[in-house]
Amino acid sequence: MLVIDVGVLYNRLPLVAGVSFASFTGVNLRRSASASRSNPFISLGISIDSIASIKEAIQTEKALAALGPYSQAIKANNMLFVSGVLGLIPETGKFVSDSIEDQIEQVLNNMGEILKASGASYSAMVKTTIILVDLKDFKKVNEIYAKYFPSPAPARSTYQVAALPMVARIEIECIAAIQ
Repeated sequence: MLVIDVGVLYNRLPLVAGVSFASFTGVNLRRSASASRSNPFISLGISIDSIASIKEAIQTEKALAALGPYSQAIKANNMLFVSGVLGLIPETGKFVSDSIEDQIEQVLNNMGEILKASGASYSAMVKTTIILVDLKDFKKVNEIYAKYFPSPAPARSTYQVAALPMVARIEIECIAAIQ
């Protein structure tokens, strides 16, 4: 059960009121045992069926199919969550080349096809996560990445990892805001 401080709820009421899939299953007003905290609480129950009904899988043959039990992307309300994308050619399932530059281009092209299949574009992206096998490739990534994103560029995190699936050199995932 999710417990929400009513004081916080009151201060953020417009934000909470926009959550259409939430339903109040009961109100539990109580006082805290601590004398310093005497805020009332409210219990908010969210139906799993409600969440499942707002979730839509996005699939396109123009990008590599998921390599495991996950979706290429999930559309939920006005957000799109794109799974990690590798620099594989969709038709062959092979890397475009061993070059980091070629893999970055292929990753972003594959991601563009997934965005397109959902009705979005690169300009809709609000957050990306870049995963590299070698942070020495960071400068090359930035040079190519910059060509794909209009200003303002999405927020971004970049990490180095020990290995990626299929011995990839780069993987990128993203979140986009869609209509």
